[in-house]
Amino acid sequence: MRPYHQIPIFECGEPLIKIPLELFAVESPHPYEKLGAPYGDRSPYYLRQSAIENLIQAQSYLEILHPKWRIQIFDAYRPIAVQQFMVDYSFAQAVKDRGLTGVELSPNQRQEIWEAVYEIWAVPSLDEKTPPPHSTGGAVDVTLVDDSGEIVDMGSPIDEMSGRSHPDYYANGDRPEAQKYHASRQLLQDVMLKAGFQRNPREWWHFCFGDQMWAWLTNQSNPGNLITARYGRLV
Repeated sequence: MRPYHQIPIFECGEPLIKIPLELFAVESPHPYEKLGAPYGDRSPYYLRQSAIENLIQAQSYLEILHPKWRIQIFDAYRPIAVQQFMVDYSFAQAVKDRGLTGVELSPNQRQEIWEAVYEIWAVPSLDEKTPPPHSTGGAVDVTLVDDSGEIVDMGSPIDEMSGRSHPDYYANGDRPEAQKYHASRQLLQDVMLKAGFQRNPREWWHFCFGDQMWAWLTNQSNPGNLITARYGRLV
């Protein structure tokens, strides 16, 4: 259970629709599809209608500050089967990165790796009260592309399982590149929050609207006017 799972969900029934990719930058093929993630007949480039409207607004805010820059969409809607696939993939990759194999893991090593995985990845829960954010169609992973078409360096890649993923990791860094990374992360946050999103406190790239995390974060900053989630899990 995460703290935001305490937020009740009152599904509004808003449709999941295709993101107008021509307005944004996008990686092709999709990074999880390249790994074999089982999307089936579903596309990762879908979001709830209001989330898309907000994302378009965020792109407009970015263009005011940096003409010809683009928000790059890394991932959006994620079926539970894909969530499970990526959790399992990330666990296996973490085992490999440690120079181990699954059969060699001690119980303590296994627990440590799972804790690292779930620091980044939501549990692929089938409980309707605790849906993974991306499975609601209200969460999107994004970064920035500059006017030369290059991805802006944020100091760590999306999905990295380390402290560098925390949004303010570089906030107090002394080196010039650390301040540059932090400024880029702040720019991304500024345009997304201005458009109605909230940012995952653990991930610089993850923004949400309408789901439990969004409601929970909104309530943290406005405890006098508590709200509930409007998006639940989509199968």
